[in-house]
Amino acid sequence: MKTSTGLKLSSVQLPSLAEIRAERARRAAEAERERVARDAERIRERCKTLAGFVSEAWPILEPKAKLVWGWPLQAMAEHLEAVTRGDITRLLTNCPPGLMKSLLHSVFWPAWEWGPAGLPHMRYLTSSYSQENVLRDNTKMRRLVESQWFQSLWPEVRMSPDQNAKGKFENTKSGAREGRPFASMTGGRGDRVIIDDPHSTETAESETERKNTIRIFRESISDRLNDPERSAIVVIMQRLHEGDVSGTIIKLGLPYVHLCLPMEYEAGPFKRDGRIIDPESPNAIGFVDPRSSEGELLLPERFSREAVEGLKKAKGEYAYAGQYQQRPTPREGGLFKREWFDGKMINSAPPGTVWVRHWDLAATKDAKAARTAGVKLGRAPDGSFIVGHVVKTQEEGARVRALIKGTAEIDGKDVEISLPQDPGQAGKVQAQDMVLLLAGWKVKAQPETGDKVTRAEPFSSQCEAGNVYIVKGEWNESYLDELCLFPGGAFKDQVDATSGAFGRLLKPRAPVAATGATRRN
Repeated sequence: MKTSTGLKLSSVQLPSLAEIRAERARRAAEAERERVARDAERIRERCKTLAGFVSEAWPILEPKAKLVWGWPLQAMAEHLEAVTRGDITRLLTNCPPGLMKSLLHSVFWPAWEWGPAGLPHMRYLTSSYSQENVLRDNTKMRRLVESQWFQSLWPEVRMSPDQNAKGKFENTKSGAREGRPFASMTGGRGDRVIIDDPHSTETAESETERKNTIRIFRESISDRLNDPERSAIVVIMQRLHEGDVSGTIIKLGLPYVHLCLPMEYEAGPFKRDGRIIDPESPNAIGFVDPRSSEGELLLPERFSREAVEGLKKAKGEYAYAGQYQQRPTPREGGLFKREWFDGKMINSAPPGTVWVRHWDLAATKDAKAARTAGVKLGRAPDGSFIVGHVVKTQEEGARVRALIKGTAEIDGKDVEISLPQDPGQAGKVQAQDMVLLLAGWKVKAQPETGDKVTRAEPFSSQCEAGNVYIVKGEWNESYLDELCLFPGGAFKDQVDATSGAFGRLLKPRAPVAATGATRRN
């Protein structure tokens, strides 16, 4: 072929796009082999711990995401290492969603045991509520083990060509992994049975579905172990109901080491699943939650305070308490039941209703760990009780004072104001200051006696008897959520404010003119 200038060009065949990509991949793989070879000793040394292995292997599975590690993941990793050592054969971990629990328990840990831990003969039976989740984690582990990085460091762990499918694969050292949805756990055995979220959020509240899951757990899982004494069962899940798999393990007193990681720290002791829990008491292998401040976040580098508050609003008190705080309470209620309020929503209170607004003041300066709440409760002429309005805030100091004063101005001076008085001189000074702030209103500050549950029981009795009504308002859902979670929910301020108002209403007082008593929100 000649050009316009008469020069002759030789015929050259350019590589195809596919060939170019293949060559780039080959060069990248070669570069990775050389890098690993140069750094193999350091990598193997770091991978002696599960945490180190996750850090080194992370780019293989999540090349575009940053690994956010912290003490909660370190705690989970150390509990899994205890299973590997044989110190634990039954492990129950409860933690919020989004904490990398599936990757850590169902992907990295089995791969770590096959490779760095020198246990390529281990056989895993893994399960979740859905086949999709099972295949997802099976595929990720297989991809990790087959990666150039893993094979360069632990070449003795090779996949068997005879069995290498998404649902089940084996290695040449007799190790294997099989995944099954939880509803199909009959058949299959393992040295490790890993149960990752046996319930779905959609079915956990269905009594039929939940009982079926519990039946499978109790009747089938122990039969899936290769060795009943030395093989391990690992359950990792968020709490969805008091009667879920975790609740069953705890209620029956099954010999599981329990690692519980709530999103926000709750100082104890408190009651959960029928037991008194003290967060400062170590579990069976000595773990103690390192947090000490009420409301302190689990992993703020990943879940900021702003993000957590957004979750609370989006999910509501009930879902947040279970999935994030690991403190599920039946949606139908504990001390208060939601059904008691069916048909009890009214547009306004009748004339002649006598009102009290009681304030429950935050007990900590950390505005995000506790709330101030003011509940306006009325006594109607027929003797029934009416929750007229609720206001709450997580602010502190001057903003709380401004809220209390502003709410009093809206309520009017016919609404009595009730305040708690903490014991000691500081409590008296605070009470005096608040009463002075509210000069011109009827204000009463007095000490509270008994615990929160004891104080709430009289109001609960009236609710159960059908004697309590609620004025319709945007605050209704949050208020009912907290009532029906009580005493298991993270917040108790609205309940405590209601108890205070109820107690004050029942005490003798000067008569209130009917013209003032008709005022309502």
